Amino acid sequence: MIQDLHSHTYYSFCGKDKPEEIIEAAIKGGIELFGISDHAHGVGQGRIEVYTAAKTENRFNDYGKTLIRYFDHIGALKEKYADKITVLRGIEINTQKTLHNATLPEGEDMSIFDYCLIENLDWEDSVTEGELFGFAKRFRCAYKGVAHTDMFAHIEKMGEKPLDYFKRMADENIFWEMNVSYDSIHNYREHEYVKRFLSDEYQQEIVRNSGVLLSVGFDGHRVEDYLPDRVTWFCNELKKLGMNLVFEKDII
Repeated sequence: MIQDLHSHTYYSFCGKDKPEEIIEAAIKGGIELFGISDHAHGVGQGRIEVYTAAKTENRFNDYGKTLIRYFDHIGALKEKYADKITVLRGIEINTQKTLHNATLPEGEDMSIFDYCLIENLDWEDSVTEGELFGFAKRFRCAYKGVAHTDMFAHIEKMGEKPLDYFKRMADENIFWEMNVSYDSIHNYREHEYVKRFLSDEYQQEIVRNSGVLLSVGFDGHRVEDYLPDRVTWFCNELKKLGMNLVFEKDII
């Protein structure tokens, strides 16, 4: 299955395109499973002026309503394009303490979404302080993913054993994203952990034996930058290596 589970629309403050535009680009590019995963703070706070305003007690008042509006919009498009592509409703959770108003409000329910992506897990200013499992349980999504993170480096930093850690991820339905972004918003940076994984037989064996599922995501923010052939190539390379992709056997 050719999948791309990391994409952004105008619901993310750093995105610009209508959801319809990026879905149609994915269809044209031969993507079979496409996940829209806008930033929770963009979705939840709705307007940039709310997000950038000084912190006030009511800045999250409409968070739940705007999450549902986004969920319903993507759900309508899921039905509209169902005969051409499978669309999933995802959301990306920023965990930086220092990013103004971006962290998720306590108690916000994300269980309606098909999956949540957790970013900045390995950053020094992450509210998770590197601890994945307790944080992931907050969202109650059926599936959670760790976005654009060198998990082997993170696991070593945490003093854990890679096989045991990945097995726990598998047990708790937490997948690991292979982020293949190469676009203007990321200054055409490639993730070294992704390139390394394709050639590191030790890492590949650990992942295979653990049962953890992988995902592929372009992390697109501009439809004109989208490279679906890059996504397709990487999905096929993972299959050659005997890797299992999330949602392959369980399409929502």
